Amino acid sequence: MTIDPTESSTPFASIRELSDFAQEDEILFSMHTVFRIGEVRKIDKKSPLYEVDLKLTPDDDQQLRQLTKSIAKETSGSTGWHRMGKLLLKIGQFDKAEELYNTLLEQASNDSDKAHIYHMLGMMKHSKGKYQEAISSYEKYLKIKRKTLPEHHPSLANTYNNIGLAYNNTGDYLKALEFYETAQKIQEKALPPNHPDLAGSYNNIGQVYNNMGDYSKALEFYEKAHKIKENALPPNHPYWALSYNNIGAACSNMGDYSKALDFYEKALKIREKALPPNHPDFAQSYNNIGAAWNNMGDYSKALDFYEKALKIREKALPPNHPDLASSYSCIGAVYNTMGDYSKALEFHEKAHKIREKALPPNHPDLATSYAWIGAVSNDMGDYLKALEFYEKALKITEKTLPPNHPDLAFSYSCIGGVYNTMRHYSKSLKFYEKALKITEKTLPPNHPDLAFSYSFIGGLYNTMGDYSKALEFYEKALRIREKALPPNHRDLAFSYSCIGGVYNTMGDYSKALEFHEKALKIRKKALPPNHPDLATSYAWIRAVSNDMGVYLKALEFSEKPHTIRENVLPPNRPNFASSYNNIALAYNNMGDYSKALEFYETAHKIQEKALPPNHPDLAGSYNNIGQVYNNMGDYSKALEFYEKAFKIREKALPPNHPDFAQSYNNIGAACNNMGDYSKALEFYERALKIREIALPPNHPDFAQSYNNIGAACNNMGDYSKALAFYEKALKIREKALHPNYPDFASSYSCIGGVYDTMGDYSKALEFYEKALKIREKALPPNHPDLAISYNNIGQVYYDMGDYLKALEFFKKAHKIKEKALPPNHPDLAISYNNIGQVYYDMGEYSKALEYSKKDLKITKKALPPNHPDLATTYKWFGKNYRSMKDYPRALENFEKCLSIRQKALPENHPDKATTYSDIGDVHRLMGDYEKALSFHRKALNIQENVQCNPLDCALTYINLGETYREIKDYSTALTYFQKGLEIRQKKLPKDHPNIAVVYHNMAKLYLSTRQYNMAMKNIQQTIEIAQEKLPSTHPHLLDYKETFEKIRKKM
Repeated sequence: MTIDPTESSTPFASIRELSDFAQEDEILFSMHTVFRIGEVRKIDKKSPLYEVDLKLTPDDDQQLRQLTKSIAKETSGSTGWHRMGKLLLKIGQFDKAEELYNTLLEQASNDSDKAHIYHMLGMMKHSKGKYQEAISSYEKYLKIKRKTLPEHHPSLANTYNNIGLAYNNTGDYLKALEFYETAQKIQEKALPPNHPDLAGSYNNIGQVYNNMGDYSKALEFYEKAHKIKENALPPNHPYWALSYNNIGAACSNMGDYSKALDFYEKALKIREKALPPNHPDFAQSYNNIGAAWNNMGDYSKALDFYEKALKIREKALPPNHPDLASSYSCIGAVYNTMGDYSKALEFHEKAHKIREKALPPNHPDLATSYAWIGAVSNDMGDYLKALEFYEKALKITEKTLPPNHPDLAFSYSCIGGVYNTMRHYSKSLKFYEKALKITEKTLPPNHPDLAFSYSFIGGLYNTMGDYSKALEFYEKALRIREKALPPNHRDLAFSYSCIGGVYNTMGDYSKALEFHEKALKIRKKALPPNHPDLATSYAWIRAVSNDMGVYLKALEFSEKPHTIRENVLPPNRPNFASSYNNIALAYNNMGDYSKALEFYETAHKIQEKALPPNHPDLAGSYNNIGQVYNNMGDYSKALEFYEKAFKIREKALPPNHPDFAQSYNNIGAACNNMGDYSKALEFYERALKIREIALPPNHPDFAQSYNNIGAACNNMGDYSKALAFYEKALKIREKALHPNYPDFASSYSCIGGVYDTMGDYSKALEFYEKALKIREKALPPNHPDLAISYNNIGQVYYDMGDYLKALEFFKKAHKIKEKALPPNHPDLAISYNNIGQVYYDMGEYSKALEYSKKDLKITKKALPPNHPDLATTYKWFGKNYRSMKDYPRALENFEKCLSIRQKALPENHPDKATTYSDIGDVHRLMGDYEKALSFHRKALNIQENVQCNPLDCALTYINLGETYREIKDYSTALTYFQKGLEIRQKKLPKDHPNIAVVYHNMAKLYLSTRQYNMAMKNIQQTIEIAQEKLPSTHPHLLDYKETFEKIRKKM
């Protein structure tokens, strides 16, 4: 304690000589002695005691005198009871204050006392959140006062301000503005231009403009208030802090978080000088600073300041004070953003317990608690619980607030959001439109909250697959934000991101990139370098790059958000899982499946720790891992993970949620790859049924379902059915998407594929070329999907026997893949295989072998040793060696192919049957007819007992026929040829080249049995088809002509 004896001060006396405590230097001070607080130090780490430096103030301390006058004015009252009432309100004892004022009202003997008590009751009701009752009390005050005073008497200004505040809290901003402006006009007439009460009025008006979303106007009034305070108040007056906080809030709403932080820190400095260390106002400052750090994405700093605020409130306030609940809510919100949902829930439930005890049952703050618990439950994937709590919040809001209050719009939006996640689109739209109606009625046309309403509806239409509607609403939101917000506000970036997302889904990648780069540009200017919103921008650019086939760029942009998250989040938060998933996807697309699996599994481990056991995101994780196993050819493992995903969804989601359709599709795809086409079809049809229940009739996801069913029918040899479903898919895309959307190319390719299989090559080419035109317009020049188009066209020319043309297109495809893909990507191996096939059919077997070796080199590096694609490579080695008449080596490679297929595929997979046929064919050529027949029968046994492509079965019948023909069992041979012919005639057009093959085999048989007329009839049918469908140089045509000559000579 420091006392300067030379300065005049409140009298004090040393009583060292009179004290009973000789060891103490005791001093007796007068009442109203005031000290300045200097340094505050903890005595030692273990002790809760502090040492405080105090300095006695002199009598002529001007700052103290002004501060004392101001405080005395705030707590003035005509009697002790009135001062007691004010004090009870100040410390939050609202029920006791109400009891006291009701008693005083009963005892009041004149209108003047009654008016004062009504005024205080209004303040008390307002503090309890009963805004309409507060307005009623204030109006009773005004009614009494207007009997003796004119309408605009200066003493009424305070009440007009209070009524304005109550209307502000009920969301009636225009009414609030009307009363605040009435108060302001009174004060401007009655008071000198720099009076502190005018500053209060300007602050109030600024607050309404802030609520109306006119942040620049709000800032203008806050700064007017600030200028007055500069002239009227001492530099360390606590109201300076209020002024800086208001300006900081306006800057924050305008998206200038660093400027907001600057003003919040100025407010804190004032409070540090003017207030004792544990004053509750410090908590407000710490909260504001915490909010600024939270907006800037520095969650650890945000938590640090929110916890400082909490510590102060725990010391300064009773345990059930509502401000403690506010602190718990803020901390819970940060944990929620960080993905620590259990911690978030813990803090929101603490807040809720306090509010239940401290507040009346329908207080708006209870609705806030319910809304927060609903939000965390939603993020945890517990949608029914989220809905339950959002509806509790809505009930309170409907009871306590007028029917068009903005908080009701917020409640409706939250409920709409849950229904959207649950894919109840009509319900979701209903609630979003309710919210929109309120915001359109209560807010000015360019209020930022309207932009949020439009964004929510835009997001819903995007999920529903109505992209033009989605764009319409996102663009409405953007127009408002461009008018209402400064050019670098983060909400503008959000709008650009949303629009970019729709263009990406629509396949307009250049537009998508343009909008995502606009968003990134704003975020780089407006936010610190490690802000999570930047991670969002990078993730979007990754997604577009991935869809554009620029996989290295996708990988680069996958790693950027990961680096940001490493800097701002604890290691096991769910957002990290998202980063690892994105990196995994990039590796998956680059064909590095082991790396993809590593990152997907890392993501999965994080989610297992951070999320409840049945969270829908875990199902997504299992799907991702299943997808990699599928790409690696381990179909049983893929199926295992797809089924795990399905089990989680059964527990976590409502029965007809669209995510079930995804699960059924994945399981169907695994069954399809395992050769169980009928089971695949069953799962694809289940997926379709769910989508018919859950989605609007022209949703793009229907196209995916129809495509899958079409593919299953195609594999089963039901080409007309396949064509019907592919055309259904195309019709939906024609309604839902713009004409150059890449998915159209996919539809055209599927239809082209069926025509190719059916031997209608001109039709196949027509559709493949349509697909190519779309891809050339929509995609960058080296996109892998362009290679798919070139491959498809090459395949048609190959099937037509135009090998030079086929080679030209296969090489075009290969050129793109070399530029777009890493050197060991499995798709490059497929290219080498295609080129090798052409050389094989051109009779250039050494060249064909060269390409097969290139194929094998990549396949061995890129894929696991039992991948089915490796089996295909060995099959082509076998074919080459067979044609080169190196039968032992042909047999060795066909047996390698079989060995892989036996390990990788189920027992009766159709691909095993084709391998048995190949092995049987080599044994035939080696003259071992018994072995040949044994393998052909093995093939037939699979094909006749398992649902497979009937055309594969037809080929086996024809191979058996050839074997029996060579061993001169002509009647059995003819039976098998006729079986093969019957299938091909049912499944293929009558002029398909594969029908010509059977006629040729039968012609040779009839030649051997000397039935020359029948032989001639069959060879003529053969040549008729071949001349119409095959080019003149096709090797088959040459064979057919040679047989014709042999028959002609015999007749």
